[in-house]
Amino acid sequence: MANHKSSIKRIRQTDKKKLHNRYYAKTARNAVRKLRTTADKTVATEMLPKISAMLDKLAKRNIIHKNKASNLKSKLAVYVNKLA
Repeated sequence: MANHKSSIKRIRQTDKKKLHNRYYAKTARNAVRKLRTTADKTVATEMLPKISAMLDKLAKRNIIHKNKASNLKSKLAVYVNKLA
């Protein structure tokens, strides 16, 4: 256990931030999963810009790595374009 007041506070802040980040990362993963299971092109094209913006925002805030966001967006765009 930490002995300094500042380190105790830092632990509290880290736990709070970790919970917040985990929520948004999980929400994004679920959105990506939902898009990948969609078979309708019109629905998928509606969802793609929203999910791309979500991934960009997560990358900007360092919740996920910027390259991971780019890779996911690229793969999702390829998937949506392949839908008939």
